[in-house]
Amino acid sequence: MKGRSISFRLTLWFSSVLFVGLALFAAAMWFTLDGTLTSARSRTLDRRADRLKDLLDQMRQDPPEQRARKFQAFADATGGGLIEVFNTDGSPFLPSPSSAARAFPWPSPAPLQAERFREVAFSGQPYRVLARPYSSELGRLVLLVAAPLEGSRQVLRTFAAGLLWTIPALLALSALGGYGLSRRALKPVDQIAAAARSITVSNLSERLPVPRTADELQRLAETFNAMLARLESAVNEIQRFTADASHELRSPLSFVRTVAELARRNPQADARSRQAFQEIIEESGKAARLLEDMLTLARADSPAARPAFEPVDLAEVARSVFDRALSLANAHRHVLTFSLDGGSAALVYGDFPTLQRLLWILLENAVKYTPSPGAIRLSLSATQTQAQVTVQDNGIGIAAADLPHIFKRFYRADPSRGQVEGSGLGLAIAKWIADIHQARLSVESSENRGALFRIVFPAYAPTPAPLRAPAAGTRAAR
Repeated sequence: MKGRSISFRLTLWFSSVLFVGLALFAAAMWFTLDGTLTSARSRTLDRRADRLKDLLDQMRQDPPEQRARKFQAFADATGGGLIEVFNTDGSPFLPSPSSAARAFPWPSPAPLQAERFREVAFSGQPYRVLARPYSSELGRLVLLVAAPLEGSRQVLRTFAAGLLWTIPALLALSALGGYGLSRRALKPVDQIAAAARSITVSNLSERLPVPRTADELQRLAETFNAMLARLESAVNEIQRFTADASHELRSPLSFVRTVAELARRNPQADARSRQAFQEIIEESGKAARLLEDMLTLARADSPAARPAFEPVDLAEVARSVFDRALSLANAHRHVLTFSLDGGSAALVYGDFPTLQRLLWILLENAVKYTPSPGAIRLSLSATQTQAQVTVQDNGIGIAAADLPHIFKRFYRADPSRGQVEGSGLGLAIAKWIADIHQARLSVESSENRGALFRIVFPAYAPTPAPLRAPAAGTRAAR
């Protein structure tokens, strides 16, 4: 049952309970019907025995021949002639009225204290037999009457056959109805789940739909909304703290760096002091870049901080970043190349500086994680529907275990990639930039075989301006 939907489990549970209930009901009805039919047959035999007793009382003074004729007539009137009168020693008191009565397996007419019912088989069919003791001037006798049970058994078989097809039909109908009702009842749960999945850090202000049903589902949705409100408040506090801290720390870091640069230029400072000031300048620069990245990500979680988009030529963005990265690649003795396929322009809808930062992050990472001398290639291809940018290197690559996590904030792969300095925020910023441009950022890599980062942008498709009808009295240009 694990992994099945609640609707399926409810339907299965309901169907199982219903099946047990129907089975118990069918068994009770079958036994009730069987008992009713048996009781009816017993009452028939009892009445027949009463009539036979009255007949014997009436012909106490009759001669044997007359008794035999009256008994024969009585047997013929009862139908079938399954009736006998025996002495207690087993001898017949009256002649058998029919061949069937003579061949019938009557129970032993031993002395009885009370009447007794039995069931016997004759000619492959069941019969019910009543043995009743009778005492009169004629002596101590045993009255035996029998009647077939085949009619009752046929009724029971018909009833059982009806149960065998009505129970599965009712079970299937109830299962379908129960599944439909459970799906309808749990539909608000699917809506709540879908709405909950769509809520992320960037849209915590949204709330789940609250069904006005005054039941557990309404309370669940209201509880989720209250939790989202608390979560939104906590995230806003964290974002404000991160942004404020990053902003406030930039001024002290700038001051420290400025003082260190001035002290390093002091002609009276010795070599060791200048080296120390140089290290202070470099670490201040790293800290400033880290604060800038943190501030960028803090702003990224706020929809109000999104840049203004306009049509941008992605080829121009790629060329500008390529020209800027050439000096960095040359400093590390790498060969950096740029290729453009699909035409001279690749229009996308975005922000030029932000797209520059995206490509710069990928190129800078390729330079840092490629041992010298290496080869790095920036490629751009465009079609009518999309534009694709790839950054490929032949560096140390990324382990398969690290691939699902490299776009997380502050994630650093170990051990080889961790030996390169960095904050672990670059790829997280790149992923954010790709997301706000509705682009797909992916990576293909294996250890010691380089990495390939691919960004697929939707092509910019300007909405055509509606055609205006020529003014009255003018002719359209041919």
